[in-house]
Amino acid sequence: MSGYEQLSISELKEQLAQLEGVYEGYKSRNLKLDMSRGKPCPEQLDLSMGMLDLVSSKDTLKASDGMDCRNYGGVDGLPEMKVLFARLLEVDTGEIMIGGSSSLNLMHDMIARAMLLGVYGSEVPWGKLPVVKFLCPSPGYDRHFAICELFQIEMIVIDMQHDGPDMDTIERLVREDEAIKGIWCVPKYSNPDGITYSDEVVDRLAAMPTKAADFRIIWDDAYIVHHLTDQPDLLKNMLAACKKAGNPDRALMFASTSKITFSGSGIAAMAASAANLGFIRKQLSIQTIGPDKINQLRHIRFLPDLEHIQVHMAKQAALIRPKFDSVLSKLEAELGDKHLATWNKPNGGYFISLNTMDGCAKAVVSKAAEAGVTLTQAGATYPYGQDPRDRNIRIAPTYPTLPELESAIDVLCLCVQMVSISKLLSEKP
Repeated sequence: MSGYEQLSISELKEQLAQLEGVYEGYKSRNLKLDMSRGKPCPEQLDLSMGMLDLVSSKDTLKASDGMDCRNYGGVDGLPEMKVLFARLLEVDTGEIMIGGSSSLNLMHDMIARAMLLGVYGSEVPWGKLPVVKFLCPSPGYDRHFAICELFQIEMIVIDMQHDGPDMDTIERLVREDEAIKGIWCVPKYSNPDGITYSDEVVDRLAAMPTKAADFRIIWDDAYIVHHLTDQPDLLKNMLAACKKAGNPDRALMFASTSKITFSGSGIAAMAASAANLGFIRKQLSIQTIGPDKINQLRHIRFLPDLEHIQVHMAKQAALIRPKFDSVLSKLEAELGDKHLATWNKPNGGYFISLNTMDGCAKAVVSKAAEAGVTLTQAGATYPYGQDPRDRNIRIAPTYPTLPELESAIDVLCLCVQMVSISKLLSEKP
């Protein structure tokens, strides 16, 4: 079929009537399908169940340096866990700090401390400044934006391009405005576009002059090993790039096992310069006497090296790849020739980003909800929940079963067509 924009008013109305009949059929099925969050499915979590058997009452529960994991101590993590994350993030072991179960928690606390105490190199705490601003590549991760909202940090939308955020705009803004203290980045298989930053983008972020001497890149490497193909994207190391550019303290890198093992009981880590970590470690020693070292011990026994992680993640990919393939196949079959939407084809990560015609995303999400399909709220991938073009919808394929997912995407494609036709009709002379 040619694009809907080529159809006459009567043809559009006829097509809409047919689609509405199908839509009513879905509504009568009383579906309850939730695709609002990018969660691992139960089968993915089952892959890590053996980890629970690796620590028992018969164990000595000692770390590699002899530390008793049952007791206080080890504020920044077990030595062997530092080694694993250092290899994962391609940094030195002295540039790694292990946190609790959530990298989001580490990022939240980092921002909170920056507001109260500043960061290494700050002249004053951020919270004592008249205004603090962050650059937010968008569409992006809604929970990053929620942290900014919580601490009343002004957010500036930066458009995402095929190889990362719009660097021309970023370089101009940070050069001119001292209030801009940082940027949020999901650099590999970005949430939700699935974009991996190019080497050029990494180098420009690392080297760009900033008016704020304490500018920070929040490098959320959430999907570093979450590949969907045998030819994964490659990402240049940001910490190394910052060192080479003469800005060793600029990058704060975060990662976790939240979508590798158990989402609620993973291990999180931060990588940064020794100066940054020394500054943070003093603050952290007041906040806690030590993290859950038994959970760290359990993880390191289950995933002792990168090879074990790679094997484990290949099993994860085998479970979720068919779901991504199904979504992409249905989008192509139902919308591919109608000129109503575009979407990404990610090489990894947890999402598929769908862009409708301008002004249609909220209506599509609402209409899908009426038919029993819950999607991420339109606008959630932008600061303040406001998509300036009202077009982005984040699809989260991992959690539903394949039959549930197929039904949900059928409804989504139906709603995209109905809302788009209504828009086209409203614009016809």
